[in-house]
Amino acid sequence: MTLEQLESLARTHGTPLVVVDHDVIRRNYATFRAHLPKAQCYYAVKANPEPAIVRTLYRLGASFDVASMPEFMMVYENIRHLSPREQQDFIWDKIIYANPIKPKETLQALDQYKPLVTYDNRAELEKIARYAPHAGLVLRLRVPNTGSMVELSSKFGCDPGEAVDLIAAAFRMGLVVEGVSFHVGSQCTNFENFVQALNIAAAVMQEARTRGYEIQILDIGGGFPAPYNLHVKPFEELARKINAELDRLFAPEVQILAEPGRFLVATAATAVARVIGKAVRDGKKCYYIDDSVYHTFSGIIFDHCPYHLKAFKSGKTEICAVFGQTCDALDTISLAEELPDLEIEDLVYAENIGAYSSASSTWFNGFPPAKVVHVNE
Repeated sequence: MTLEQLESLARTHGTPLVVVDHDVIRRNYATFRAHLPKAQCYYAVKANPEPAIVRTLYRLGASFDVASMPEFMMVYENIRHLSPREQQDFIWDKIIYANPIKPKETLQALDQYKPLVTYDNRAELEKIARYAPHAGLVLRLRVPNTGSMVELSSKFGCDPGEAVDLIAAAFRMGLVVEGVSFHVGSQCTNFENFVQALNIAAAVMQEARTRGYEIQILDIGGGFPAPYNLHVKPFEELARKINAELDRLFAPEVQILAEPGRFLVATAATAVARVIGKAVRDGKKCYYIDDSVYHTFSGIIFDHCPYHLKAFKSGKTEICAVFGQTCDALDTISLAEELPDLEIEDLVYAENIGAYSSASSTWFNGFPPAKVVHVNE
């Protein structure tokens, strides 16, 4: 997208606006598949659940990682036209319900579809046995998340030392454990997390084999970093490490799954906002825009991800503050943004804002989420 095209879309549709470029999604998907050819690519729908994005990835042949029943049904909408047998084959082969903790109502609703579901503790296993006995199981392991932007190991994953006991318990209940999984943390720039996690998973699968349980699936989760800045090492470097460990540790017949979310969509969207206010506070120029951390810029708060604003106009820049449109002082987009002198009604934009942004927008203060426009579908 050129700046002229972005500005034209903002003038046509109004602001705040999020523009999603599906050509970028296709390129990111192709890059992922090219560098991790052994891994079946399961898009983590939570990263950006726009139905148009799910549809584009479905058409590309992607699989899907869902974490709620509405996400599952969003994917299911793309296979309604298939025969019942084709639908079941797709669900078994191309959907994993990767939220380790599920209410019984969700398990009851899922059971008819016979999907893969994850678990990481005995209580969850007992729920699955009671409410979704037709599901296939994947045991999630706790692995190091050191240096990842969003840490997940404190909430999910069983201790590797208890993993095989949980696999054995599932089989005793009449269930089938198809695989093991892990997640190294979102936006993982410490590639050693993957190396350590793969070694942990290999050890668990080997111990399971010695006790008579052959595990056929390895789900290496998400965490593949988006290139937000020049400090993020290239994906190709991470892929080389992962491929080397996969070749060294796992038999060729082991099926490899991966759950990229951020990597596929982060760089595919740009937010455009309008300056609605201007002031000077403590000697610093302050701008107020018609978006907020409760809307498209929500990732600043919960995803620990800064989004740098740029102006459509040129000129000498200075350090300024940028605030969102709500009444909350927490609604601070940046206290040190470098922008030219802007006037009310001028437009600004933020790139690489396709993941965990509009997906977690709210209606706080009565302001609706930004309009989403899709291009190159």
